[in-house]
Amino acid sequence: MRILKAALIYFLIVFGAGFALAFVRLPFLVPHFGVRIAELLEMPVMLAVIVWASQRLVRRNPGLGRLARLLSGLLALSLLVGAELLVAYSLEARSPGEYIASRDPVSGGVYLLSLVFFALAPALWNGRSRHNNSFKSNPLRGSA
Repeated sequence: MRILKAALIYFLIVFGAGFALAFVRLPFLVPHFGVRIAELLEMPVMLAVIVWASQRLVRRNPGLGRLARLLSGLLALSLLVGAELLVAYSLEARSPGEYIASRDPVSGGVYLLSLVFFALAPALWNGRSRHNNSFKSNPLRGSA
C-alpha cells in the first residue's frame, strides 16, 4: 500500500507540473519556436521536477527500500503514460498509435529518455537523508 501511495503522489506531482507547463509551452513557446524547440526548452524544468519529486518520495518514505522505490517509479510511469494517452485521446481524439507517431523525433526521443529517468529516479537516491538529520541537530536553525 505504501508503494502505491508513493507512486500516486510522485505521478501527481510530475503530471501536474507537466500539465501546468503546457499552459506556457502551447500558447507562448510553440508559436515562436516550434514544437521541437518548445518541448526541448520545457525538458530541463521537467527534469528538475522529477529530481525534486523523486527525492521527496525517498524522504517521505524512509522505510521503502531501493526495490520498493523502483517499483514506485515503475508504477508512477505506468500512471503517467496512461494519463498522457488518455489526455491525448480526450482532447485530440488520437489513438495511442497516432499520438506516438505524431511526436517529434528529436524531442520525442528526449522525452522517452526522460520517462526512463522518471521511472528509475526514486531508486537512484540514497534512502538516508543527511539534510534532515543535520537540520534537526543544528541548534541555529531551530527545531524541525
